[in-house]
Amino acid sequence: MEESTDPYEDYGVNGDAFVQEKQQNLRRKIKYYFMNPCEKFYARGRKPWKLLLQLIKIVIITVQLVSFGLSNQMVVTFKEENLQTFKHLFLKNYEDGSMDTYAVYRQADTYEHIDYIIEQYKLLHNTTVGNHEYEKNGTQYTPLELCQAYYRNGTIYPGNETFEIDADVQNDCHNFYPMYPKLHDHLPNFELYFKRMLTVSIKFVLKAINLQTVRHRELPDCYDFTVEIIFDNQAHSGRIKIDLDTDVEIKECKDWKVTGATARNMTLTVLFDCLIIITCLTSLSLCLRSVLSGIRLQKEYNQYCKSYTLREVPWSEKMEFVNGWYILIITSDTLVIIGSILKIEIQTKVLTSYDVCSIFLGTGTMFVWIGVIRYLGYFRKYNILILTLRAAFPNVIRFICCAGIIYISYCFCGWIVIGPYHEKFRTLNTVSECLFSLINGDDMFPTFKDMGQKSSLVWVFSRVYLYTFVSLFIYMVLSLFITIITDTYDTIKQQQNGIPTSALQKFLSECNDLPNSGVYRLEEDKNCFVKCCIDPRLWFRNPDESLVSDA
Repeated sequence: MEESTDPYEDYGVNGDAFVQEKQQNLRRKIKYYFMNPCEKFYARGRKPWKLLLQLIKIVIITVQLVSFGLSNQMVVTFKEENLQTFKHLFLKNYEDGSMDTYAVYRQADTYEHIDYIIEQYKLLHNTTVGNHEYEKNGTQYTPLELCQAYYRNGTIYPGNETFEIDADVQNDCHNFYPMYPKLHDHLPNFELYFKRMLTVSIKFVLKAINLQTVRHRELPDCYDFTVEIIFDNQAHSGRIKIDLDTDVEIKECKDWKVTGATARNMTLTVLFDCLIIITCLTSLSLCLRSVLSGIRLQKEYNQYCKSYTLREVPWSEKMEFVNGWYILIITSDTLVIIGSILKIEIQTKVLTSYDVCSIFLGTGTMFVWIGVIRYLGYFRKYNILILTLRAAFPNVIRFICCAGIIYISYCFCGWIVIGPYHEKFRTLNTVSECLFSLINGDDMFPTFKDMGQKSSLVWVFSRVYLYTFVSLFIYMVLSLFITIITDTYDTIKQQQNGIPTSALQKFLSECNDLPNSGVYRLEEDKNCFVKCCIDPRLWFRNPDESLVSDA
């Protein structure tokens, strides 16, 4: 007699009619859980609410993101252009793109640059072509603050190779109002202690109004630019680097009047954001309900295997009940909800930071669009790509962890050995960027060419280092990575040819009932979208709820 291949027959499952019926009902419930929305509609007449909701959500979230992006683009443009304006106004002989090399090398030049900044601050009204203004505290202007940080005491004699330093840092600050004269006229005894000096910082606040938003029917915002100019002498190398940066605070203007244009109704914009929040909450609730239903089925299947087949369900089979697409949609809904709340607070001027809101909305929208791939997977020609990516993901993560250890070791080695002789290896961040570019075949010749030759030993080491890294990662690591994807593709191809690869799939393959056969319909029809959303008790059906026995 031919030996049976069904793992459930070895324990007498088919000998008991009750167990047979329970086994068939469990198969149908699990098979129904893995059906696509169209098949579920034919099986129980259930409308594809989640599918319709996801399509609506994609449209309204994309509209929200585009609107926010255009508004954010105006803010970013205004900030960047003001930063360039301040560099040209307050930095002597500044040219675009020269910030990395902008420095002074003489004591007299340092005093001249400080005098120039104070003079330009005083002449702001006569020089700027923008709508910049000094900050006022009541009726008095806020002063410009000049601070010098230096070691408290110290005697340095490089010729004798001797020094004595008190490591305590002292700060001396002085205020300059716009009507004050030049530095030495106001402070005749002011002196920079160059041998002990660490930094000289000049800080002041300027106000401006972003009028370009009027053309887009948005009320202009008022900006406070805290301008800080740093003379950095911490290296004491004879080169004092100069840098200018701004910290921006966006406020709602206290008094305004716009004629000739109709302002966009802020209430409608806020209501649209609230609609998105409600839509995402509904989507999150439905997907969470589906995830919990999958976990319930997983427990029921696990209990069945323990009771009737005396078999422990492996972790890989349990994870088949957890739909990763639902997890992705729940994550995207959560990010969009948080981003929409932050967007409302930005529009009402409660918050002024666009960066955090941009991260939440951008990442949430990205996940929403990626979630569309789930529905493309219902088409056979698209499904093989999605299944390959999903099946290969665990092995790819393990492979990246192993390859990442080798990659990090090369990063540390290159930073400490080649860093002093190569600009791309000066910091761990630039080392990682350089090596990642080499893996992708980019910027390869300049990396070899720009290596300094002051040390022959390090130059030879750099050649061995770069050749071994390129050979290892391009010819071996990437080839192994492609092999993992190829093997997974072959496995998925076998599955699509009808060869089940897991015990769960073999269990479900015994159920040949079609979606439109009628056997999947419940005796008591509780499938109502509105009713399920209102009554949480309907979220979880009784595991023993019987199905219609005849087609």
